[in-house]
Amino acid sequence: MRFFHLSDLHIGKQLHSYSLKDNQQAVLAQIAERAKELCPDAILICGDIFDRAVPSGEAYTIFDTFLQELAAITPNIPVLVIAGNHDNAQRLSYASSFLKKHQIYVSTSVSEEPLQKIVLKDEFGEADFYLMPFVKPGYVRHLFEEGAVTDYQSAVQEILKREHIDESRRNVLLSHQFYTNSGQAPELCDSEQSVLTIGGLDNVDVSVVEQFDYVALGHIHGAQMVKFPYIRYCGTPLKYSVSEEHHKKSITMVTIGAKGTKPVIDTIPLVPIQEVRRERGLLREVIARADRDHRHDFLSVTLTDEKEPYRPKEQLEEVYDHILELRIDNERTRSLFCEQEEMEISMHPLDVFRSFYQEMQGQPLTPEEEALLGGILERWEGEGA
Repeated sequence: MRFFHLSDLHIGKQLHSYSLKDNQQAVLAQIAERAKELCPDAILICGDIFDRAVPSGEAYTIFDTFLQELAAITPNIPVLVIAGNHDNAQRLSYASSFLKKHQIYVSTSVSEEPLQKIVLKDEFGEADFYLMPFVKPGYVRHLFEEGAVTDYQSAVQEILKREHIDESRRNVLLSHQFYTNSGQAPELCDSEQSVLTIGGLDNVDVSVVEQFDYVALGHIHGAQMVKFPYIRYCGTPLKYSVSEEHHKKSITMVTIGAKGTKPVIDTIPLVPIQEVRRERGLLREVIARADRDHRHDFLSVTLTDEKEPYRPKEQLEEVYDHILELRIDNERTRSLFCEQEEMEISMHPLDVFRSFYQEMQGQPLTPEEEALLGGILERWEGEGA
């Protein structure tokens, strides 16, 4: 049985205020074309279909067109979709009953009912696909005994325990969570740092899902395995931050054989209209590299001129269409950075808070407040020792 593993489409996302509409339409069309060519037995989309909980009409249209292209393929390919943390359950589930008639299955929330399970068949028999959308402890705590769900890990654990999964069968899980391996986090990108907390309560240890034959994960933007090759983040189909410059975006194609055999994992490259990349060097060098094939890319530019050029951004915009950010890295800026860093390191915590309070409140700490804060810091330092 062969299936495509996709996630984190983030339809409607912008990159530093630039629209990604054309690029998203291009890669989704490539996915549909590869599906038509290779005829997988299923297509799995593991959360964050949209970038916002309230998608624009344009974002809906892009996703609708993609589903129509998939539904038009003969023989029909089942499409399995779960909600991610960016998705609104009610909006994503709209018309789900109608979509089911076209073998498009959408799961948006965990309820008192068992997880939605899609059973597919091939020459080795049946395979069970469990659809588990993004879950927070507060979403499901009321479904279990008091005290059973205390964090993200126990929430996922209790949900799967409730399913009474038959491990003699081939089982595939679709999940959109932050999985770690004994506390070791997967590689993150800049676009994820603000929403994921390494070592925090949102972690789910991968041991909770090891019993599955394949775990199709969403949530992390870089393609990678977690502990085992069969527990896998497929990554995004597009680059959504400069930190993803060197990612090779692709479709993850998985083939599972008889029970007990290892899945075979292949990747099918996806090619965007515009790349996301960095340029570094003297202003004249960066401008000289603006050839026809690269001038339309999304660029983060770092200039190394010791003497700051005249209106560098305007000069760059004459040859490059999409400048995301412009940085200066020379002896002067490095010196300023080091001085600031040294000053911050040398400041006592009380000095730091005194400065912060003055900036926020527009007045200094009173002697009583200083004494109270000083006592707290002394106790804290004593406990640390």
